[in-house]
Amino acid sequence: TDTFTSFRPRVSGGRAFSRGLGWQRWAGRGDRTQPPPPAPAPLRSHSLLDRSRTCDDLRRASAGLGLQDHTVRKAVYGPNVISVPVKSYPQLLVDEALNPYYGFQAFSIALWLADHYYWYALCILLVSAVSICLSVYRTRKQSQTLRDMVQLSVRVCVCRPEGEEWVDSSELVPGDCLVLPQEGGLMPCDAALVAGECVVNESSLTGESIPVLKTALPEGPVPYLPETHRRHTLFCGTLVLQARAFVGPHVLAVVTQTGFCTAKGGLVSSILHPRPLSFKFYKHSMKFVAALSVVALLGTVYSIIILLHNQVPLGEIVIRALDVVTVAVPPALPAAMTMCALYAQSRLESQGIFCVHPARINLAGKLRLVCFDKTGTLTEDSLDVMGVVPLKGQEFLPLVSEPRRLPMGPLLRALATCHTLSRLQDTPVGDPMDLKMVESTGWVLEEGPVTDSTFGTQVLAVMKPPLQEPHLQGMEPPAPVSILGRFPFLSALQRMSVVVAWPGAAQPEACVKGSPELVASLCDPATVPVDFALRLQSYTAAGYRVVALAGKPLPVTASLEAAQQLPRDAVEQELSLLGLLVMRNLLKPQTPGVIQALRKTHIRTVMVTGDNLQTAVTVAQGCGMVGPRERLVIVHAVPPEQGQRASLQLQPVESFAATNGAQGPDLAASCTMEPDPRSSHLALSGSSFSVLVKHFPKLLPKVLVQGTIFARMAPEQKTELVCELQKLQ
Repeated sequence: TDTFTSFRPRVSGGRAFSRGLGWQRWAGRGDRTQPPPPAPAPLRSHSLLDRSRTCDDLRRASAGLGLQDHTVRKAVYGPNVISVPVKSYPQLLVDEALNPYYGFQAFSIALWLADHYYWYALCILLVSAVSICLSVYRTRKQSQTLRDMVQLSVRVCVCRPEGEEWVDSSELVPGDCLVLPQEGGLMPCDAALVAGECVVNESSLTGESIPVLKTALPEGPVPYLPETHRRHTLFCGTLVLQARAFVGPHVLAVVTQTGFCTAKGGLVSSILHPRPLSFKFYKHSMKFVAALSVVALLGTVYSIIILLHNQVPLGEIVIRALDVVTVAVPPALPAAMTMCALYAQSRLESQGIFCVHPARINLAGKLRLVCFDKTGTLTEDSLDVMGVVPLKGQEFLPLVSEPRRLPMGPLLRALATCHTLSRLQDTPVGDPMDLKMVESTGWVLEEGPVTDSTFGTQVLAVMKPPLQEPHLQGMEPPAPVSILGRFPFLSALQRMSVVVAWPGAAQPEACVKGSPELVASLCDPATVPVDFALRLQSYTAAGYRVVALAGKPLPVTASLEAAQQLPRDAVEQELSLLGLLVMRNLLKPQTPGVIQALRKTHIRTVMVTGDNLQTAVTVAQGCGMVGPRERLVIVHAVPPEQGQRASLQLQPVESFAATNGAQGPDLAASCTMEPDPRSSHLALSGSSFSVLVKHFPKLLPKVLVQGTIFARMAPEQKTELVCELQKLQ
């Protein structure tokens, strides 16, 4: 049993069960039976699985939890449910009616009725009653919709020391080991994949419709972090399309988070309890009402004095004095605002957009800046292969428009194998770039038991060359290439790699694919052409997406199993550059019109992408983010090194393109120079952004105010950028 060091409250609720084997979803849309009353909220702990867990710890947990450990953790973590509370109509009615505005309105109506001002009072009463009822109805309806969307109960198979056991997903606790069925299913919790591979649809969390390949968690004493190890983590609410065992008979995943502590639970929690926003409109509204109240007070005092002077009866004085208050502070204001918000909410609902907090709709009217990703947002989802630029010695050869015509060798093998594609119902699925790259080679992906017989060991996949293509004379006969190991693409590393082998090979081979600048830095300088930067710039300036490929023979090992266990660092170093893959990613037809419409309404547009800076600049100019007559300046921030202070250099885009980003004293500004307010747009990379945040915090807001293009941004940098932009006034 773990030692628990600190505790925090844990949200719990009722549970619902479904019967039958397999993973079956329980939605509860037609079932109106009342769940049992919720148990007292248990305590949520920080245990070994919360703080000090490592990849090795999770892999060792694949044996499963014993009954005693499971009971203790169930008492601490509570049931694995995401319960969305739905208030009753009386509760919502009370909450709405307790609004101070409605209290003032009730007082005004009573005053008007006492003054025999019936028709206006009844009209205000009717409008207020209708607005309150509609607001209560829509709020409850949206809460019920959210509850039905997040409610989930499935039957899962878990490992126990005594053997496998089928339980309801509400019984899961961190540390349980799931046996994933081959046909997949909905994930009821967050779990780290420790054996096998999975193809997962994460669109419910990320909005990306492209299936993602999840691989087993690597070994090592590295702390496990869900965001860092996203490629090895199955998140709650995502759909596992396919699970395939690799080492061992089962696909195993260890539960890491349950309930509201999962990724899905955090999303639901953010909807139920949104972060308070400092909205100037509401502050100004309160000041306006306060000013009206002062005017009303002065008017009341004046009215009392005049009426007393004219010897008006006391009852009439009270009514007339208070009547001044109801005129100065309009009692129909809250009803009018509620009706407007409800009308806007109904229009959004007709478009399939749901809003639990109607007051937040007003925020859309304050929109001043929109951040866009590039690939798949401004540009098409699919890419077209323009060709491959091979190497011969230290020189680039002309572009080969059909990669399948390449001679058999390291470059063709890298194009055919360096990917994370998988087969789903006999159809390759995965990243669109990988799909187009493999399609251009004509090679075919095969998975399953057929892959086991090639080397007498189990491999991830086998890539088979096209049989229908006639071989040119003198070309090496193609042989199927087996993928022994795979290190998926990581945004922080900007690369991925595979370990491959083929019949007759003296030793396995490593293939690496990634951003050209980074891959070139991992290669032996003797294999990188002197005009590498110039050739790269010629393609990126035209808006093409460029990916570099590299490889190397791996040391001879005693067995292929040993080659499969090589760490990533050993595979991705001392490489030889093989060539460049050039791809075209066209703008969506509607992109220029949308950007121009936003700019005409004075809504600023910003591009935040992980692609090359020069490619991003070209796309920004093509879609209209940067106008043809507008000035664009590259911001290049250099971190401190060798005793030198950090420096900030500004360079016009023309000179940047001419030198491909190589800053010289005649082109770059000094470190004391600030962005010129007359410069319409600034562009910078993720590395420069990090230097600005750390070493130039006072200049950061000035750069952000004019920044239009942020390229080579890692996911965490994108989040940080959005937070910094939100701080700007």
